[in-house]
Amino acid sequence: MAKTKGGEGKKQRLDKVLSHVGFGSRSELRKQAKQGLITVNGAVVKDSGAHVDPYVDKIEVAGEAVLYREHIYLMMNKPPGVLSATEDKRDRTVLDLLEERYAMFEPFPVGRLDKDTVGLLLLTSDGKLAHELLSPRKHVPKTYEAVVEGDVGPEDVAAFAEGVKLDDGYMTLPAQLVILSRDRGKQVISRISLTITEGKFHQVKRMFQAVGKKVVFLKRVSMGNLSLDESLAEGACRELTEAELKLLGAEI
Repeated sequence: MAKTKGGEGKKQRLDKVLSHVGFGSRSELRKQAKQGLITVNGAVVKDSGAHVDPYVDKIEVAGEAVLYREHIYLMMNKPPGVLSATEDKRDRTVLDLLEERYAMFEPFPVGRLDKDTVGLLLLTSDGKLAHELLSPRKHVPKTYEAVVEGDVGPEDVAAFAEGVKLDDGYMTLPAQLVILSRDRGKQVISRISLTITEGKFHQVKRMFQAVGKKVVFLKRVSMGNLSLDESLAEGACRELTEAELKLLGAEI
């Protein structure tokens, strides 16, 4: 994700811009400026407090071009065994998997996937976007693929379309269940796709428990109109493209 619309024309201190994207502390940048290592539009700038427009001006530090963005938007293919949290005393979190160039923006996961669930996880430093995606009023659809112990049949499709009662008495909103395949060996295994529009705790697993079946593998493949980049290895992440951000309805 390169730049955000709406930022152009807003002047900021050069040292603030550069420290925000990881080029050093303000004191370090002051030294680099005095050494003539910082240029703006090809001209050496020795005052690190000079004002620039990071979206318009061409800024370089020791010959390295500066790509400025206020927020970062990441797609991760979450692996099993890590928590969708910012910190934990016992287990690794998704933030522990980030490269420093991403971690310096202090992103956080948008919602959560269970420890053993894999697939699409968004991380961002943009609280406004996260709120829009997680707001219960928005009913942002999330699609999962799962392996389920038990024979998932048309009666389950119909039940999910109506909404099922969870173990705490909560009645879920209607959900779209699609049966992908069924293996009727010694133990019947069903592979399914499920789209839900809410995010209750362990919801997918609890929905299948409500109809007498058990989820043994769960992967989120889409959120809103954004689909997981299947070329991403488990544990890997990348920045969203501008086209992908538009799919999420973000202002870019």
